[in-house]
Amino acid sequence: MYLKKNKLYFFLFIACIAGYIWLFYNMTGFNTTNNTVGVCVFKKITTIPCPSCGTTRSIVSLLQGHFSQALYTNPLGIVVFVFMLVLPFWILADFFLKKTTLFDCYKKTEIWLRKPQITIPLILLVLINWIWNIIKQL
Repeated sequence: MYLKKNKLYFFLFIACIAGYIWLFYNMTGFNTTNNTVGVCVFKKITTIPCPSCGTTRSIVSLLQGHFSQALYTNPLGIVVFVFMLVLPFWILADFFLKKTTLFDCYKKTEIWLRKPQITIPLILLVLINWIWNIIKQL
């Protein structure tokens, strides 16, 4: 089921803004613990890291120029970083040019992700990442 265009654009734009605020908080003096603040409900309840634990630290490492550290901390951080860079510009371009290229891409991607030959390997990659996070004790 597709999100409607305006809801999708609004959700993605707000998610990017929230992500930028979160990164700003974790990279500046506002966070006085010198560590990223943990917000993972799954980890707080189970003490086991989830597949996305370490994503913030991974993005912070990327922004500091430490690509290998970012990759080691959580490869999903690199994916999230790319989305956070591209999506705001894509949304604004569609808005000003009165196009729907992002929405069209979203619909095609959703159809593509429904194929078992795509979905199963992606789920396996997330599970492998999760096991790796547990082994690393993120």
